[in-house]
Amino acid sequence: MTEIRTLLVDDHAVVRAGIRNALQELPDLEIVGEAGDGPELFTALAELRPDFLLIDVTMPEFEPVSAIREIRATYPDMKILVVSAYDDDFYVQGLLGVGVNGYHLKNQRLSDLRLAVQRVLAGEKWISSKLVDKLVGSGDESTSPTLTDRQREILHLLQQGYGNQTISKEMCLSVKTVENHLTRLYRQLNVQSRLGAVNYVMQHPEVLAVSGQEAALAPPLEPSQETITILLVDDNVRYRHQLRRIVGRAHPNAVIHEAANIRETLHLLESVSPQLIFVDVVLGEEDGIQCVRRIKADRPSTRTILISAYPDRGFRQQGLAAGAVAFLDKKDLDVATLRQVIDDVIG
Repeated sequence: MTEIRTLLVDDHAVVRAGIRNALQELPDLEIVGEAGDGPELFTALAELRPDFLLIDVTMPEFEPVSAIREIRATYPDMKILVVSAYDDDFYVQGLLGVGVNGYHLKNQRLSDLRLAVQRVLAGEKWISSKLVDKLVGSGDESTSPTLTDRQREILHLLQQGYGNQTISKEMCLSVKTVENHLTRLYRQLNVQSRLGAVNYVMQHPEVLAVSGQEAALAPPLEPSQETITILLVDDNVRYRHQLRRIVGRAHPNAVIHEAANIRETLHLLESVSPQLIFVDVVLGEEDGIQCVRRIKADRPSTRTILISAYPDRGFRQQGLAAGAVAFLDKKDLDVATLRQVIDDVIG
């Protein structure tokens, strides 16, 4: 049987490596090239003529919907599977509407990714199960739109009169990313401008409300009274905030610091002495494993734990060799797990 020529596209090289490892088990599939931004993608498509495109559409110099529409028109027979961290239903619908064959969430198990690839290559449509209910219910106009934490944060900043440049600095995002978020937000609120979005919030304040489950910050019973300093290193500000909340619930006396990259981490370590550091494997264009290596060289007694949405065996081996004491799947980082980890460090 002829091998299926596959092009792998993600702006993080370490993520591409994890996906490549995950797909090695699939027969008759050959990864013939990789790309990390829009120009590289279009060059690779023209030169390699792949049968299958596996792509994270959130990358530099790439406007997802219009670019996928162009790719579909140019390569009508090529299968396209989007693998993304975004679960916004309008975002998903926009890409499905311009011709992708499937949409898979990054935080799913690697076995689910392999299944998604097999289904798409078999000619079926694939949508991650967590998205199905949202898509089915998205046509109900009688209910207020459900916003993500990031969308609510952007709306709060809009209410304060912030422009795109200021929002990008406040949220540690590029201006282009902010513009993309605003476009999807306007569509979801059915408004045409930032003024329309602010007026919508004034008329529908419930859109910014947070569920009790999400807002619950109550500590567990009989929390430890000992203080521990913890550093969270992740380039995704939204995920850092989520992890910070979980750590706060697991150990309310924790002193929590945050960093987005290696430079910020090393700068913090000049004035802060954390007992425990969580480091994401992917730090923008940097390598979290290299970050662990630098931490261990600077603070050999500090316990460092690598975390990843892709619990790849190769990452685990490299991370432990670099000095991490553990490698954890992000999906497993709940209050109970973090409490156990923190108690182990204190003990």
